[in-house]
Amino acid sequence: MNNRNRLVAGITLATAMATATTGVSAAETEWKMATPWGGGPWLERDAQTFADYVNQLTSGDIEIEVFPGGTLGGALRVTNTVKAGVADVSHNYINYDYGTDPTAALLAGHSSGLTPEEFMMWMYEGGGAELYEEFRREVFDVVAFPCSILGTELFLHSNKKVQTLEDFQGLRLRTSGAWAEIASRLGASTVVMAGSEIYNALDRGVIDAAEWGSPEMNKPTGFQDVAQYVVLPGVHQSGGFLECQVNQDAWDELDPEQQELMRLAGKLSVFDSWLASSYADLEAYQELVDGPNEIVQLDPSFIDAIYEETRKWEDEHAADNEWFARVLESQREFKDSMTTWQQYRLPIGAMGRE
Repeated sequence: MNNRNRLVAGITLATAMATATTGVSAAETEWKMATPWGGGPWLERDAQTFADYVNQLTSGDIEIEVFPGGTLGGALRVTNTVKAGVADVSHNYINYDYGTDPTAALLAGHSSGLTPEEFMMWMYEGGGAELYEEFRREVFDVVAFPCSILGTELFLHSNKKVQTLEDFQGLRLRTSGAWAEIASRLGASTVVMAGSEIYNALDRGVIDAAEWGSPEMNKPTGFQDVAQYVVLPGVHQSGGFLECQVNQDAWDELDPEQQELMRLAGKLSVFDSWLASSYADLEAYQELVDGPNEIVQLDPSFIDAIYEETRKWEDEHAADNEWFARVLESQREFKDSMTTWQQYRLPIGAMGRE
């Protein structure tokens, strides 16, 4: 579906808000957007959706040109590119800055974290978006807010069958961020490598297994062609967010109405990405089920071990990182408030089916 035809209600709201900004300068602002993405839905759909919404909401006052990863700077150093002003704005994954502050993992999504739907509620009703923006300003000196949702990932594409904690011992696993630490503590031998290297590493046996993304995101990689087993569920990354960052000086040149329209563009883009990626995941997963791969479900005792080790990891970081503690407390309080959800909400896709 063409991005410009999405969310009629949102655009109606946009038109009304844009009318209120007619008193600002009519000069068109042209921004460059840096991304880590070489292609695929995150670049061609999600980043472009945000750029289109910004253009619509500001009645053409702000036009954003989207650039693929590596064009405006290092693909994994997008925050530095925006901070330095080489790019005015970005579409990015906050977990690439995990090495600077592990709080990034909580905001990007991590093991035993929030599902996509829970993440959206926490962000927009539970104070998460305000924490996100404050954290990015204080620690990284950029303005940032959510602008895409991440679906639940596949746990593994693997050449070894993994069901139990015992199976996980010594597994040569490609991963990154917080899960690299936690998986190592659970006995895996973790390897960090770029996404472009995973296929050949699996094919040649350099690694036994890899995690990357949701069924939709993994489909074009071909991992299923070189790894027999597809392991579920993705408890290592139950959901998450991508962000849009704005250079502080560029942000300060906007008036308050334009700044709010930027945040609104992010929120509308999150909703669009949730609809599109959730629907695309259905077809992509069914292809795995119907194909030659073996679908493997993790043993509940292994899932419990992951949750237990993750909580220990969380508590350790919260003890010596004030920002980590603030975000963790907010998320845990939100999760506690969700304990009655299943008492009155029907599970998606599970009722009324033969």
